[in-house]
Amino acid sequence: MDKARIIAESAALISRELNAASIMVSGELSFEGIETGGIPVYYIPMRPKSIIDQLVSAGRDGKCALRDLGDQINREASGNSDYLQQAAAIEYVLGELKGGTVVGVVETRSSSSIIVHNLDENPLVKAIKECQERVKPEVMSAVMNISFDIALTGREGKRVGSAFILGDSEEVLKRSHQIILNPYAGHDETHRNILDKRNWESIKEFAQLDGVFVIDETGYIHAAGRYLDVDGKNIDIEKGLGGRHVSAAAISRDTVAIAVTVSESGGTIRIYKDAKETICMESLKPSIRYI
Repeated sequence: MDKARIIAESAALISRELNAASIMVSGELSFEGIETGGIPVYYIPMRPKSIIDQLVSAGRDGKCALRDLGDQINREASGNSDYLQQAAAIEYVLGELKGGTVVGVVETRSSSSIIVHNLDENPLVKAIKECQERVKPEVMSAVMNISFDIALTGREGKRVGSAFILGDSEEVLKRSHQIILNPYAGHDETHRNILDKRNWESIKEFAQLDGVFVIDETGYIHAAGRYLDVDGKNIDIEKGLGGRHVSAAAISRDTVAIAVTVSESGGTIRIYKDAKETICMESLKPSIRYI
């Protein structure tokens, strides 16, 4: 039996024994013909660097490389665990996972790791749950699904940046104004409901407009193309981020709204609460392959 098959069967066995919520794979490992007991298998993009890559890029000689190999393995194992935590948190916020144990298999050019992760202790999931105290979980899930689609595919072949302000909509509207005609003005609630997937394509289309979306805590869109009239002074965010992120953080300080931003350069998704970046996720949306 080849190594890949042994690793896959071992991961499946662990998953069945632990009654895991899912198996998450970063790599090309196949679970075809392997009994998972109905546990879904998700595939996420591979981690970009292996131990070999790191050693070569560091330009170390053979003796130093061997001496440092233990440290490199420990760093890679830690990186694999962090990578799995983020992927599992993404599946949680997208509404695919509700909690429990996730078994991960992370492959690089030089090694493979099987990781058992408790989703309920995931720091990103804990941060998301705090946001869901202000905004319905299904609303947060819908916004994140749309945000990941924007981050991954853009619009008409071009990268798109956008921002969604969730909850406390009356106060947000008082602290903002239209920079274009509001495309949602006068429309029936049916067409303004973000929980209705039939509206997602138009939302992604309007994401190309300057300004932000204003959405209440139950999922109704009040406006798009909105400019936030906020003071960005004393907002402490990552250096290099633009005005969209500054204003999103500021409106989360001045109201109890949650702000979700999609970066045009790189597609990183950030969530701001009480003027602080509580969540930062790369756009590595997993895809389900086997059940």
